[in-house]
Amino acid sequence: MLIVSGRLHVAAEARDAYLADCHEVVTQARSAPGCLDFALSPDLLDPTRINVYERWESDADLTAFRGAGPDAGQQAAILDAEVMRYRISATEPA
Repeated sequence: MLIVSGRLHVAAEARDAYLADCHEVVTQARSAPGCLDFALSPDLLDPTRINVYERWESDADLTAFRGAGPDAGQQAAILDAEVMRYRISATEPA
């Protein structure tokens, strides 16, 4: 299992529009083979930050969905990003 987690930063005045533009991406991801969870959300403290959380069954599933990544418009809006991929070897209830 993989978890992709981190943050994106966009201009504060553009964050709501950026997230609205991602609605279809979230919808597609959640129905993609191997996607266990996918969420983009506004940060409660930083008006420029978008929190990223994805959970995938495998690298192949993630790669098949992601393709080339964000479209050019979304990529241009991102001012900074720190998103990492984590390989999970075991899980248990919290």
